[in-house]
Amino acid sequence: MAPMGIRLSPLGVAVFCLLGVGVIYHLYAGVFSSHLAALRQRRRVDLRDLLAVSVEAAVLGGKEVKQVRKENSLKEKSKGKTREGASELLTMGDLQSHRKMFNLLKNTFPDITINSEEHDNKLDAVAWSRDIPADILEKIGRGKEVPAESITVWIDPLDATQEYTENLVKYVTTMVCVAVDGKPIIGVIHQPFTGFTAWAFVGQGSNVRPRSSYSVSPPKVVVSRSHSGKVKNFILDAFGNGTTVIEAGGAGYKVLSLLEIPSSDGSTMDQADVYVHITFIKKWDICAGAAVLNALGGNMTTLKGEDIDYSGTPLNNKGLVASVGVNHKALLEKLPNWDPEKH
Repeated sequence: MAPMGIRLSPLGVAVFCLLGVGVIYHLYAGVFSSHLAALRQRRRVDLRDLLAVSVEAAVLGGKEVKQVRKENSLKEKSKGKTREGASELLTMGDLQSHRKMFNLLKNTFPDITINSEEHDNKLDAVAWSRDIPADILEKIGRGKEVPAESITVWIDPLDATQEYTENLVKYVTTMVCVAVDGKPIIGVIHQPFTGFTAWAFVGQGSNVRPRSSYSVSPPKVVVSRSHSGKVKNFILDAFGNGTTVIEAGGAGYKVLSLLEIPSSDGSTMDQADVYVHITFIKKWDICAGAAVLNALGGNMTTLKGEDIDYSGTPLNNKGLVASVGVNHKALLEKLPNWDPEKH
């Protein structure tokens, strides 16, 4: 009996071939997909480049802020009320600064998370100049790379908007902060109306430094102009009736008041020993200052001494104490019990 053979019709051959191609396609598609996912996970950002772009963004935003103020084209409107009942203002300076700062950072580093105080969908093709300032090149080497997904950038396109509308421009700053895994690593605070830019990279270097001496018996404490009544009583209870309370606008300015800041235009900065805030505050207001202070050996914590996580929700609802060059723990121990949630 002759051996039996398998004979396929032309249609069967075609179906068999198509099935084979399909199997091969799915196998390779799976491999390609896994490689692509791995590539995305491996995308890394050099933090020196991100520092340089952050400085450029803050300066670029500051030019918008300054130009709008010069033209007196603020077109201010209220975004609502703060917890203390003060009006939260929005101006064209805020918006135009946001557009430049947000788009410059996003165009350069599309894979990182960026949170800004303002929200606007207008795109801008602004691109990084690829310039790295000389003082950054001098102090920071390359190779400080981290995964893109670990980065959260916080932008404040115009800090001290209320003071900006009142033409109290010395308080105004533009700020960028880079947090890695929730920890503030890079801080940039730019003063548009003096042209000075403070930057710091934790563990690497900074272009600012603490003052040579501070007083804590009693200290000079800088607080917000917008709710000075309650915080004054809190400060006097903590440090005594001889304490000097300085009212100022803008969280960025208050952090700079703790440092030795050069005066390039003849203006004078307030000089404080401690910065205290006893109500809610947003992370784009404070992240850059936290990074700068941390880089200089200082601290910015909640009123209870806890580190603030700069990822997730933008709200810090536990108040803050900021200092450098003093015993931060000893300051915290003097504070009266206070729950921002209940005030």
